[in-house]
Amino acid sequence: MKRQRALLWSLALLLCLPALAHDGVEHAAESAPSTQPVAADLNRDAQAYFTDTLLLNQHGQEVRFYSDVLAGKVVLLNVVFTQCKDACPLISRKLQEVREQLGEQSERIHFVSLSSDPVNDSPQALSAFMKKQRLDERQWTFLTGDPAAMEAVLKRLGQFSDSPEGHSTLLIAGDVANKRWSKIRPDAPVQAVAQRLQLLAMPIETE
Repeated sequence: MKRQRALLWSLALLLCLPALAHDGVEHAAESAPSTQPVAADLNRDAQAYFTDTLLLNQHGQEVRFYSDVLAGKVVLLNVVFTQCKDACPLISRKLQEVREQLGEQSERIHFVSLSSDPVNDSPQALSAFMKKQRLDERQWTFLTGDPAAMEAVLKRLGQFSDSPEGHSTLLIAGDVANKRWSKIRPDAPVQAVAQRLQLLAMPIETE
């Protein structure tokens, strides 16, 4: 088990390289060590940091961002907008392949896609996007909401952009309960992304 864990961590470090923005501009500051959280202050309460901002899922149901979407889960977060014709559909389908690679383990990992275009991305638009891309809705939440609410949440994740197409394609993986977060290149191989998630889903060994 320890050898497997060490191998997976070595692979994980290879994924923490700069990612490309949606418009193809490189964001050199968007890499992070695999054990660092998105929030720099480890002592801050996670609920207070991520906030319980009210958003809407693809079914039109109101959800609290931290308590209903993140709390206690292993998650993979990304940003999309439904009118996108290139990167968003490609990455969404790739994440579906990751889920298929995970097999039964996918039930332990929650995928979360947040809209960078809440003005146009209604719950109905999100649902239609999921169906068009043939995405499995189990353990996958698409989020939209009031523009101010989405801006607040995306800023907490370091993913806010002034325009829908300006969003980063970076993937953010996290073990929320244990404050383990890492960033993954969107062009990382499917198997590598799946292995990173498997690693985060492993229980932490205590001495």
